Amino acid sequence: MTIKPNIKYILLAAACTCSFISKGQNKPKFRDESLPVNTRVNALISELSLPEKASLMGYRSAEVKRLGIPSYNWWNESLHGVARAGEATVFPQAIAMAATFNDGLVNEVASAISTEARAKYNLSTKQNRRLMYMGLTFWSPNINIFRDPRWGRGQETYGEDPFLTGTIGSAYIKGMQGNDPAHLKTSATAKHFAVHSGPEAQRDFFDAKVDEKDLRETYLYAFHKLVDAGVESVMTAYNRVNGVPTSTNKKLITQILRGEWGFKGHVVTDCGALDDIYLTHKVLPDKVSVAAAAIKAGTNLDCSSIFQSDIENAINKKLITEKEVNQSLSQILRTQFKLGFYDEAASSPYAGYGADSVHNDYHVALARKAALQSMVLLKNEKNILPLSKQDYSSIMVVGSSAASLDALVANYHGVSSRMVNFVEGITAAVGPATRVEYDLGSGNKDTMHFGGIWSAGNADVTVAVVGLTPVLEGEAGDAFLSESGGDKKTLSLPADNIAFLKELRKKVTKPIIAVVTSGSDVDIAEIAPYADAIILAWYPGEQGGNALADILFGKYSPSGHLPLTFYKSINDLPAYDNYNMKDRTYRYFTGPVQYPFGFGMSYTSFKFDWKAQPQKSYGAKDSITVSVNVTNTGAMDGDEVVQAYIKYPQGERMPLKELKGFKRVTVSKGGQQTATIKIPVSDLQKWDLKANKWKLYPGTYTLNIGNNSADEALAASFTVK
Repeated sequence: MTIKPNIKYILLAAACTCSFISKGQNKPKFRDESLPVNTRVNALISELSLPEKASLMGYRSAEVKRLGIPSYNWWNESLHGVARAGEATVFPQAIAMAATFNDGLVNEVASAISTEARAKYNLSTKQNRRLMYMGLTFWSPNINIFRDPRWGRGQETYGEDPFLTGTIGSAYIKGMQGNDPAHLKTSATAKHFAVHSGPEAQRDFFDAKVDEKDLRETYLYAFHKLVDAGVESVMTAYNRVNGVPTSTNKKLITQILRGEWGFKGHVVTDCGALDDIYLTHKVLPDKVSVAAAAIKAGTNLDCSSIFQSDIENAINKKLITEKEVNQSLSQILRTQFKLGFYDEAASSPYAGYGADSVHNDYHVALARKAALQSMVLLKNEKNILPLSKQDYSSIMVVGSSAASLDALVANYHGVSSRMVNFVEGITAAVGPATRVEYDLGSGNKDTMHFGGIWSAGNADVTVAVVGLTPVLEGEAGDAFLSESGGDKKTLSLPADNIAFLKELRKKVTKPIIAVVTSGSDVDIAEIAPYADAIILAWYPGEQGGNALADILFGKYSPSGHLPLTFYKSINDLPAYDNYNMKDRTYRYFTGPVQYPFGFGMSYTSFKFDWKAQPQKSYGAKDSITVSVNVTNTGAMDGDEVVQAYIKYPQGERMPLKELKGFKRVTVSKGGQQTATIKIPVSDLQKWDLKANKWKLYPGTYTLNIGNNSADEALAASFTVK
């Protein structure tokens, strides 16, 4: 008997098979790399359930297995190198990078950091390791204004000046994010938005009160510059601003950041900031209301678990809609698509980055160059520096920071296998024919007992490396030896350091070179009588020892300049919790100082002359372009930083002067270079409190050219119509 096939069944089975094959062969729409990013984002959102959407909006983003989306941790750090993620080049701390006054160098450093980040991401994800700190979304730079030297996290910033901060910060984020128009190399984040610079111990409940003029001209200026430069992400702060927590602050996020500035990226909270809103600020009753308020204000990503646990509850209580959640989610998905998370790995322009891209010789040399350009010469009595190697057969290296790893790496740091401390750098520079000794010298707050003084008396020169470390100043909790929750109570160096140097000077008649490690303003006057020369080394990164040796022995002339004012005393400043800019920073401080903003000495000397002065008058749409001839009148090659400051017409709360341009130039001895500086007249606007808007004030302005804020080597006046 012949059995006839069921034609209908066969056709149906064939159709199902074809459909299965078709679905297997065709990518989901959100994985189609030929489509625009927004189309792909919307396609992915349409595939997601509400619980999956909520899950993707927390920093520990969970796997969506059915769509082939792996887990991802958004928390990654790159303040001065890929941090907390194993082998990586450790560059100088951020405040030191600002001291270079070299935005081109900072851009190059950031490009190296993002190269290492891509390489580490490629290597780890190939092994299906999807770890915190091994991703591509970086929560740097910190562009808060270092308004008060007590703030422990000031070391993470680019100093006290809005213009310098905006310029250095923009260079950094461009290096991090790359120049491919269709792909982000990594994602950078401008933090902490906004009005955030201590007190560190009060950050979870502090209310920073500030009027619109200081808000716009000082605290928001650099954020606006980084948004204009294309920063992909902005992080909110822990504190309130005028009563409103920053993560639920519609004025800051919706009105200013997105509305006025046109920011298109995503907004992430600082970690645990949403919890603070109901636990410590106590302005909202519970997590559900916090989740809804943050979404409505424009926050997209939560560095806690509130979005993940309570977005659904907020929708069920009709506090927000799923449409609002979709809009918020779309911002962070857009970043992921631009990073290539939903593309084939091989299609990334950065797919070839591997182990040879991490901590290679080029990056190590770059770290040394950055450290060299950041160190600031503060004293050089009788031109004792540079030291001639043949004149010094024995060297004593001593001090609490001389062999300190902490003093190299600062906070938010990486690790590397080629760290060079100050003892090692000096030893390598002079070679085996020179006797070098080392002793810790002092420590543990003991101001009576010291080491190395007898040995120093037997040496031709002593290099004493003293100062702070990031356990004495830094973030709350991390700076565990700070007596003030991470902050400093005074400008003083550790008491044992001061007592040690005093005793050293009593017993040693040969030259003493003091090297100071710090991420902030410290009282140099406390040690100045006991040292023939003083170098501020900051926290100089893994090549700090080699860079110091290069400067000590004249291989390179020091060229760093202070990105903040060195005051005489904390008592000269307003209360720490007062955010009014009156009597703060070189822009508003009228008293005497130890060292002015922008200060830095050299082994050589420079002369400034006009090549092209400002015009007599300008309109609102014009730019002021000036050129300065810089002549090296000294005995060795060197770098100089030409700084341009503006003095404004008389008006309400005008700054005393304000940095509006700078240019680093390298000039050979006897040679000359030209520095050209361009200042848009629109950048001279000030906030009009009565009209509540920016205003370009007509009148007479003065342009001062010098090598620090107190130096007026050249001056020219012009009018603005």
